[in-house]
Amino acid sequence: MELQEKLRVLSDAAKYDVSCSSSGSNRKNTPGGLGNASESGICHSWTEDGRCVSLLKILFSNECVYDCLYCTNKRSNATQRATFTPEEVVELTLNFYKRNYIEGLFLSSGVVKNPDFTMEQLLKVVKDLRTRKFNGYIHLKGIPGADAKLIHAAGNYVDRMSINIELPSEKSLMTLAPQKKKENILLPMAAMKEEIQQYQADKKIHRSAPAYLPGGQTTQMIVGASPESDLNILKLSEGLYNQLSMKRVYYSAYIPTNENSRLPSIQTKPPLLREHRLYQGDWLLRFYGFSAKELLNPKNPNFDLDLDPKCFWAIENLERFPMEINRVSYEELLRIPGVGIRSAGKIIKARRMGSLNYQDLKKIGVVLKRAKYFITCKGKYFGGISIYPENIRRQLVQKPKEDQIQLSIFDLYSESILRKEGPGKVMGEL
Repeated sequence: MELQEKLRVLSDAAKYDVSCSSSGSNRKNTPGGLGNASESGICHSWTEDGRCVSLLKILFSNECVYDCLYCTNKRSNATQRATFTPEEVVELTLNFYKRNYIEGLFLSSGVVKNPDFTMEQLLKVVKDLRTRKFNGYIHLKGIPGADAKLIHAAGNYVDRMSINIELPSEKSLMTLAPQKKKENILLPMAAMKEEIQQYQADKKIHRSAPAYLPGGQTTQMIVGASPESDLNILKLSEGLYNQLSMKRVYYSAYIPTNENSRLPSIQTKPPLLREHRLYQGDWLLRFYGFSAKELLNPKNPNFDLDLDPKCFWAIENLERFPMEINRVSYEELLRIPGVGIRSAGKIIKARRMGSLNYQDLKKIGVVLKRAKYFITCKGKYFGGISIYPENIRRQLVQKPKEDQIQLSIFDLYSESILRKEGPGKVMGEL
C-alpha cells in the first residue's frame, strides 16, 4: 500500500480517540481556499505555556488481535487495514514539521501481533524522533498488557502518555472486551504516577533532571456502550484524579459501528448530550470543589439532560439558597450557578472596597440569568419568582440540540488555558 493511502486510512481511524485535545471544527475547505479543518490527521492541543499547537494524529496500525465489541478496528470487522513502519511514521512527522504543518505528534495503535510487539514499534518511533533532534510535542498511547519496561522506556521520550480505561466497570470490560484485563490498565497507570512524582521531586533538586512525562497522563472511557450510570462514571473519574493523579479523563460518546446483540440497540446516534453533561460534571470535580456524591446520588444517578449539573445540584439543594453575595465565602460563591472561578475571585476582591449590588455583578461577569435565582444583593432578591424547585427549573431549562454538540466539545479547555485565563474565560461561568 502506498504511504499516502496508509496515511488516509490510519488518520481516519484515529478520529475515534478523543483523548487528544481537538478543535472539534467541521469547517471544510472552499475553492481557492487554504486548509481543511474537517480532514482527519491534524488536531489541536495546548502546550504547558498555553500555546495552541497542531498535531499529526494517526494510528500506527488499525490491525488488532482483539475483538472488542464497541471498536471499529476490532478483528472481526471488515475494514480496510494498514500498518506503518516506524521509519514511515518518523519521516512523516519530520516532513510535516519541516513544512510547518504540525508542531507535534499524537500516536496510537491497534494491537498488532501482541501488546509487547506493538509497544516496541511505538517505542522505536518516539526514540528515533528524539534521536533525530525532534523536540516537538509527543502524546503516545500506551498499550495495556505490554511489558512495564517498554512503557517506562517510552515515558522518557514523550510529553504525555495515556492508557485508555475504556469502560466504567470491570464487569463491562469482561463483557465487551474480554481479552483486556483491568490490572493491565491500572498497574501501568500507577507506575506512571510514581515515575511522574519522582521526576517532579528530582526537578526541584536538579533543574536538569531527565524529563519523564512532563505533560502527565490521561485516559478515556466510552459513554453509552455499557449500563453504568453517570454516578458510577463520575466516581471512577474522581478516583482516577485523586489516586492516580490523572491529568485529564476524556469521555467518548459511544458510536455504533456494527450490529451486536450485547450492545445498546437504542443508540441511533452518539449520546452527545450525556457526554456534554459528564464533561461539565468533571469540570466541577476538578475546579469547583464538588465531589461525585454531591452532584449525584442513588436517587438521582444520572445528570438531568435539560439542566447543567451545577443548576441541577442547586435546585436539589435549595435549602442553601439564596446566598447573600456580600457575605458568603469564596467556596460558597463557587456553588452558585452562573458564578465561576474568575468571577468569584473578582467578587472577593471587590467586596474589600464595599458592598456589591446587582449591577456590579453584571460588570464583574456573573451570568445573572442563572445566578439571580440563587442570590441576594444587600438583602434584595432579584429572581422575580418564588423560590420553589419547579419554578426555578422552569426558568432554567434550556436543552441544547444534540446535533450541535461535538464529540470533543470540551477538548478546547486545557489546563494551560485555565492557568492563564481561568475556566470562566474559557468555557463560560458555570
